[in-house]
Amino acid sequence: MDPFPLTPATFSGQARVAPPDSAFAWLRQGWASFVANPGLWLATCVLLLVIFLGLQIVPMIGTLAANMLMPVLTAGMLHAVRRLSDEGSFEIVDLFAGFKRNTGPLVIVGVMNMVGWLIIALVVMVLVGGSVAGGIVFGAAGQPAVGAGIGFGGVFIAGLMTVLLGVPLIAAVWFAPALVFFNDMPPVAALKASFDACLKNWLAMLIFGIVVMVLCFFAALPMGLGFLVLLPVLYGALYASYKDIFLG
Repeated sequence: MDPFPLTPATFSGQARVAPPDSAFAWLRQGWASFVANPGLWLATCVLLLVIFLGLQIVPMIGTLAANMLMPVLTAGMLHAVRRLSDEGSFEIVDLFAGFKRNTGPLVIVGVMNMVGWLIIALVVMVLVGGSVAGGIVFGAAGQPAVGAGIGFGGVFIAGLMTVLLGVPLIAAVWFAPALVFFNDMPPVAALKASFDACLKNWLAMLIFGIVVMVLCFFAALPMGLGFLVLLPVLYGALYASYKDIFLG
């Protein structure tokens, strides 16, 4: 017989397949996390937005720094959710937990995400730029209807290509901060594990994405103030989905 207590199994990084309706359970858990301490969550989200938007206005390096640090701040939000789940409370300074643990790998995740979007933008620009340029030429040549049609067609194709190329990148980054922060996974391995998890659970993730888009629409209506509630709910749902898929 094995001695007690048993040694816990080593985290493998393998994802399980969750039922499609798990998306609603994740969001319910995210909401439960928010209502457990709404005041503190609102304050934390205000601080998060101030940091992110404040970095954006810094000339030259602001957007770069914001994208690099987003996984670090995401790790802090997830740490706060875990503390609330395990201990019943958290502190606003938990937002900065990512600066105390695995900061370098988290920043690398942010850099790789940013590079991925830059590559997507470059590919779309190269492939669709000709259509837009053709529309301008036809418009200048006295055929505005043809030019407008070609131009709008190019813009539509550009948007479609951005979505098709961006979804795999979003899937790769979705669980990566949690895997790096909680499980010490290297950045590339975390991105691969996250992509694999989203691919295995494509239906649940699709349902989750559609519901989140609807929620974002309503959150934007009251001058965007709804995001102060939606953001902590989504971070709670992200943590719930990470536990469900990777920890069972």
